[in-house]
Amino acid sequence: MLHTQTITHQPDWDAALAALPAAHALQSWAWGEFKSRWGWSPTRLLWRADGTPVAAAQILARRIPRTPWHFLYVSKGPALDYANTELAGQVLAQLEEVARQAGALFIKIDPDVTRQWGEPGAQPPDPTGAALLKLLSQRGWRFSPEQIQFKNTVLIDLAGEPDDWLARMKPKWRYNIRYAERQGVQIRAGGEADLPAFYRMYAETAARDGFLIRPEAYYRDVWSLFLRRQQAELLLAEVNGAAVAGLVLFMFGRRGWYLYGASTGQQRQLMPNHLLQFAAMQRAKARGCTAYDMWGAPDVFDESDGMWGVYRFKQGFGGQTVLGLGAFDFAARPALYRLFTQTMPRARALLRRVK
Repeated sequence: MLHTQTITHQPDWDAALAALPAAHALQSWAWGEFKSRWGWSPTRLLWRADGTPVAAAQILARRIPRTPWHFLYVSKGPALDYANTELAGQVLAQLEEVARQAGALFIKIDPDVTRQWGEPGAQPPDPTGAALLKLLSQRGWRFSPEQIQFKNTVLIDLAGEPDDWLARMKPKWRYNIRYAERQGVQIRAGGEADLPAFYRMYAETAARDGFLIRPEAYYRDVWSLFLRRQQAELLLAEVNGAAVAGLVLFMFGRRGWYLYGASTGQQRQLMPNHLLQFAAMQRAKARGCTAYDMWGAPDVFDESDGMWGVYRFKQGFGGQTVLGLGAFDFAARPALYRLFTQTMPRARALLRRVK
């Protein structure tokens, strides 16, 4: 029999969550703490069976912009063994009830579960993902029209030693890593004092590549919080003492994530980004991670997708493409949910920006 508990103590939450399958940095206490300063209210539910944690869901609540309604969001969760469909069904049922009791318009989940390994059509559907899709359909969950996080990614296995990883990379990527080393590109760990410069580099990247970013205070908040909790590292690639590229590596449980990356237009011919990624893989391995998630792959796997070039860069490091399930909604107030999804595109567009 499952026992549900609301957790209010950070060490208890993170310890229980980190031990669960599908644990994710966006379910960590620090992520909920950070989001609480930017319009969200977190609640953390832990399920135990015979005293042992078996599932966890950090539920973020927020009002939908320009509407009187609010919704609940379990970002990259809940965390549990999804091969256990009975457990998954029990957790979903309780999340549905939480949404009803809260008077929420809907609850969104974003389970970190594989739908298929490889690009579309490359392999059969993953059995666990297929079973979960069936369960969600049976329980009235629907694929969300608003996908807040990336659905697909590239995942690198960190088994073995760095030479083993290099052997799995494309030849040009191996060459570029060694070339960057020969040309004197240096990788160093940054600290909070480096965050203003990193943000300027991040803003330059956004302007060059055409993606929108938030105010500096937002990123400084999340980066500094995770750095202080030792759940993230800032890595900078430097040429002659000047930073030309950087990334923020998040780590939680047994996985590392390349969540934020930036570069200048300087010294790109020296391939600093290739060496930077290789260094991030090594740092994740040193911190006990068994996989490095490159965080994001296209929805459409051809050159029409805006992520195609970035995807090809990531793919060269020898990882495996993973197609995820994406986010699903359960409408606690079905009539209003239909109104929201069918007739309020501007409000839905705003929802995509509350990531």
